[in-house]
Amino acid sequence: MARKPIFYLAKLAGFLLILFLPASYAAAQERAYPKDGEGITLFLKRFNRSGADYQKEFIRLNKGKFGKNYALLKGVRYTLPPLKATAQKENKSDKASAKRAASKNYEPLFGKKYASFETVSNELEGACFYLVSGHGGPDPGAIGYAGKKELHEDEYAYDIVLRIARNLMMRGAKVYIIIQDAKDGIRDQYYLDNSKRETCMGSPIPLNQVQRLKQRCDKINALYRKDKEEYRRALFIHIDSRSKSKRTDVFFYHSGSSASRDLARTIKSTFQQKYDHHQPGRGFKGTVSKRDLYVLKNTTPPAVFIEVANIQNQYDQQRIVISNNRQAMANWICEAFIKDYKKHR
Repeated sequence: MARKPIFYLAKLAGFLLILFLPASYAAAQERAYPKDGEGITLFLKRFNRSGADYQKEFIRLNKGKFGKNYALLKGVRYTLPPLKATAQKENKSDKASAKRAASKNYEPLFGKKYASFETVSNELEGACFYLVSGHGGPDPGAIGYAGKKELHEDEYAYDIVLRIARNLMMRGAKVYIIIQDAKDGIRDQYYLDNSKRETCMGSPIPLNQVQRLKQRCDKINALYRKDKEEYRRALFIHIDSRSKSKRTDVFFYHSGSSASRDLARTIKSTFQQKYDHHQPGRGFKGTVSKRDLYVLKNTTPPAVFIEVANIQNQYDQQRIVISNNRQAMANWICEAFIKDYKKHR
């Protein structure tokens, strides 16, 4: 009988502990499922938890629940980090201000060096992009040679797409990276190692060309149906293959719709302006034309298809193997998206 009071005291103490737990503990128990295609950044942003601190805590709280490179798994319920008191207060008074206050973000697909980035503006807030690098998985695309080094189209197109995605996200856009590599982030090397790891947002990429193109179009269209942003655009990045003697400037294809055509023309004019500024007198001979490509015909959002170089030509190769050139193209494409978004708002 002497043990009974001790038991009740222990039970009471446990009850009081639960009763007086801080609100932050309760918040830490919030859980949610990711939407199709969401990475950590978009998932946390949906719950007003933007920033590197939230992302690190999220990874700690959900240890063992991720795919490669901290990819979110479909059907897994993730624990959200506690919402900071300051964020709660801001959220009640001014939701838009609260979003801008958290300037640091984290996207593992960008690789260790570039995963963390700051929001520099909200110019593209309310815009949504679907970015696709050509080929991938079992299909390397076009192959060029620089000496004994093989240059695979899919590797360089992927690096450019990651750089575009990062630029867009830094300006407040929602971005889906349709073709993904769990290991290769943004790389600054001259020669990019070749691999067959790429997936279509986690799904193996078929070797059959029609199936491969259908897969990425289906993924974009499924995401498009769920997204609510008024401005939604798709972009396909490829590297052309022609005779070694043929030099080409970046050129652009559109589907024929006014939105697709306008975007292609805006990107082309932006490249023209940049060339006139950085290489006066050189001229820019990039073209814009309608093309009945499978991905342009079968993608719901307005889309543009870009060929950034001739992978066989030694001079064109400089446009893709030099990382500063890959970044410059990403910067110019981002700038063109901003122009087009402002035009269509």
